[in-house]
Amino acid sequence: MVTAFLDDDENINAVDKSGMLNYSLNAANHYREAAQIAEKIKVDYPKPDNIIVAGLGGSAIGGDLFKDWAKNQLKVPIEVSREYKLPAYANKKTLVFITSYSGDTEETLSSFLDALKRKCMIYCISSGGALLKYAKKLKVPYLQVTSGMPPRAALPYMLLPLLVYMEKSGLVKGVKEELNETFSLLEKISEENSPEKPTNENFAKNTAQNIGESAPVVYGFGVYRSVAQRFKQQFNENSKSAAKWEYFPELNHNEVVGWEGRGEQCKWFSVIFIRDINEPVEIESRIETTKQIMEKVGLVMFDLEVQGKSPLAKMLSTIVVGDFVSVYLAVLHGVDPTPVRTINILKDTLKQNGIKEKIISELENL
Repeated sequence: MVTAFLDDDENINAVDKSGMLNYSLNAANHYREAAQIAEKIKVDYPKPDNIIVAGLGGSAIGGDLFKDWAKNQLKVPIEVSREYKLPAYANKKTLVFITSYSGDTEETLSSFLDALKRKCMIYCISSGGALLKYAKKLKVPYLQVTSGMPPRAALPYMLLPLLVYMEKSGLVKGVKEELNETFSLLEKISEENSPEKPTNENFAKNTAQNIGESAPVVYGFGVYRSVAQRFKQQFNENSKSAAKWEYFPELNHNEVVGWEGRGEQCKWFSVIFIRDINEPVEIESRIETTKQIMEKVGLVMFDLEVQGKSPLAKMLSTIVVGDFVSVYLAVLHGVDPTPVRTINILKDTLKQNGIKEKIISELENL
């Protein structure tokens, strides 16, 4: 029986061999540690005309969350760049956060080189690797964070420095207050979704069970746009599952038509709606109408009600719920959530093209 399977710690430990679940269980501690490390940041640059967060994968999603959280108070435009080169407008008045947890991400090192050539205001965030080596050598400001974890589990260490830097620069406010709420709320979320909680009392276990072999689809809105994106990424990497994400109101102008008359195909998907008791009435109306339409084609749907009061507490606590769901789904699939073999194969194959070595050579000669 599936329910009994998830309620047996031996089954979870046998599959989660590398302990990915522990990062969710200890989320509050990781965010506290990340906040303490971020306090070391010194702001030496003037107010920028624009901000770019350059990174990939688990190091880039922090930029998306930062952008969504800050959009209602930060009056400086932000862009998240997942490319080898920065946007054409980047110049000496652009603040560029170079974010690579490992410090060895090829595309991010290329963006670092590009930012140096354009004389941007650069701040590096990493646990080590080539990025910190050359940041030190070239006297570029940097923050070294805790090492030794999968990049996707290092979200606290890649996100909080962005928020703390902005608060210290005077461009945003309220970070410390929102973090204080976040720490206590994450402890509550981790307890509610822990392995000790039986499936019938555990949202994450129950959701994973109901997703089963289907491909999860996650719908967000507002500050939960990037939260939905993070869910999708965790289903990909932890659960080894195909997944997708969209957000309101945009999905009402394209995505919703994709379910029209699909019949048999719909049984291969399940949809999670991120909900907020304080969601704007126009968004609530769109969500409810969308659910009525999707119900007719037989889609399995779930509402995930966010907890908390402040935007940051709501966003991060919801992310941790998604992390739990993705690990429990991995357990049900019988796959260890930590290894990302396909990504490793891809990186090993791409080493042969010599691009990274060329980037390193250029950095060495600056």
